Amino acid sequence: MRKENSARRATPELLSPAGGFEQLRAAIRFGADAVYLAGPRWGMRARANNFDDDELSRAVTYAHERGVAVHVTLNTLMYDNDIDELPSYLRLLDELGVDAVIVADMGALLLAREHAPHVSVHVSTQASVTNAATALAYADLGASRIVLARELTLEQIAELHRRVGERVELEAFAHGALCVAVSGRCLLSSALVGPDRSASCGNCTQPCRWTWSLVEETRPNLPLPMEADERGSYLLSANDLCMLEHIDELAKAGVSSLKIEGRNKGAYYVAAVTNAYRHVLDGESPDDWLSELQATSHRPFSTGFFFGNPTQNPGHAEYARDRLLVGVVEASVRAGDEWLVTVVCRNKAHAGDELTVLSPGCPVRKAELRDLERFVTEEGWQQAQKMSVNMERYRFVAPFALGEGDMLCL
Repeated sequence: MRKENSARRATPELLSPAGGFEQLRAAIRFGADAVYLAGPRWGMRARANNFDDDELSRAVTYAHERGVAVHVTLNTLMYDNDIDELPSYLRLLDELGVDAVIVADMGALLLAREHAPHVSVHVSTQASVTNAATALAYADLGASRIVLARELTLEQIAELHRRVGERVELEAFAHGALCVAVSGRCLLSSALVGPDRSASCGNCTQPCRWTWSLVEETRPNLPLPMEADERGSYLLSANDLCMLEHIDELAKAGVSSLKIEGRNKGAYYVAAVTNAYRHVLDGESPDDWLSELQATSHRPFSTGFFFGNPTQNPGHAEYARDRLLVGVVEASVRAGDEWLVTVVCRNKAHAGDELTVLSPGCPVRKAELRDLERFVTEEGWQQAQKMSVNMERYRFVAPFALGEGDMLCL
């Protein structure tokens, strides 16, 4: 089964990151229409738990069985040795039934059309497409979708869409980290750390997130006014993007796919953000789900460039982490009027703690960690005062049924 990415949707596609198989399962369970991921090379997140050939085959099968498309990123800078080795990988992607490749390099685009003829080609945001003429030129070369430059306003996107019409789909980042550089094309990491840590080759050290001080060459001891806290200033660190309250405006501007950034993020982040956007895309009020986004790891939120210049992190807050994933549900069986829930431990929690329960298609619920037991052997369980051993199985009594893959948080 291969998804038809060219099909037009009344509701924008929800495209979620999968930095590993656990994140892939979370994205699909919590409502993604498509996922994007990478193999061991050519992806912009080299430190993610990327997919080898066998894992990629399993990922495509797993996603397609659930009606979800798979996009593979091939959007790093391409040197001659990369281009030489790309055709065989493209043929593999075509064989596996991958739905789309995301490319930034013109040579990679042309090779994809030649060696993966059944795979759609999407032009990465790394290509910084900001006008209709460029979008149509890529369409003429066989691209079916443009991942728009992050520097466009909603008004500019609407005009670009008016000019391209139905010739090519438009995808835009709707949530996640923003880079201070133009569409992520940055030299800071390689200049400061070395060429093996190039941002454009997927191995960024994120120096824009470091604390910086401003000095003037002839007066190094003269303090220059700058808003900062006791740790310094994050004057290069952009705030995170959150467009949950503006989904309708994105759709009206012609965006047919909403992309969530975060291939270096964990499964809980992917689940929580995908879940919130899924609920709002399906007609619920963003007011009911903004608090869930606030509970994920994030910098202060902004609307990026969509309504003008984005806001920068002033140094008052770098990262918020309000909720901790403590367990992933493995099974749930009825026990009288209640349910006996088996979970795989991810972080410490104590008996009696009130847990937040994240389940797809449901409002966020609460459950006490009651009658906690730890798995000992196949023959039995032992009473426990806390969940504390990572990846071990525990069980507790809940007032409602939970599904496999549901997430429990503190």
